[in-house]
Amino acid sequence: MSFKDFLTALSVKRAPGPAPSFGAFDLIRLLKLLAERGCVGRGKISEILGLGEGTVRTILERLCEAGLVTISRRGCLLTQKGMDVWSAIEEVIPKIIEWEDTELSIAPKNVAILVRGRSEKIKSGIEQRDAAISSGAKGAITIIYKNERLTIPGLNIDLEKEYPKIFNKIMRLIEPKDGDVIIISGGDTVKSAEYGALAAAWSII
Repeated sequence: MSFKDFLTALSVKRAPGPAPSFGAFDLIRLLKLLAERGCVGRGKISEILGLGEGTVRTILERLCEAGLVTISRRGCLLTQKGMDVWSAIEEVIPKIIEWEDTELSIAPKNVAILVRGRSEKIKSGIEQRDAAISSGAKGAITIIYKNERLTIPGLNIDLEKEYPKIFNKIMRLIEPKDGDVIIISGGDTVKSAEYGALAAAWSII
């Protein structure tokens, strides 16, 4: 089972209980937080991710049941299985970073995401933009890296020629490889921008 199917299964409704107040993207955000910070308390998770304490409690219960997380008085920690799942996610989505304002920013807050080796799945980028908007973002710009060129599909824009500063910034911070996709999603908050980036990435994984 792919990590996409696994996380989707974890976030679906279980009869006879109510529908969960979280989705697969919340699971990714929480796994990322624990992978980067190690042991984190439940209250801190709620604060950092911008999720209600009840939602965080339910997410952690699901992750514990799946063997991905352990909870102690010190806080929440990824198990070996949790680290393995996060490693599988990182193989496909190695970078999720807050993106400072540039000429390509489309909202007050922006998040850039790198999707490894999925450039062949991109058509015009409209599908990724629509996925981002449907998840609460203001929009998204899709960029592909092919033959050492960063281009925006549909617009035939060569970033190195037309936006050299952005080209250099992407190459330095995101370090794409041939066939990779970079998506910059914008929203009123970092949270909404990150949801948008993940939704856009989800559409090509």
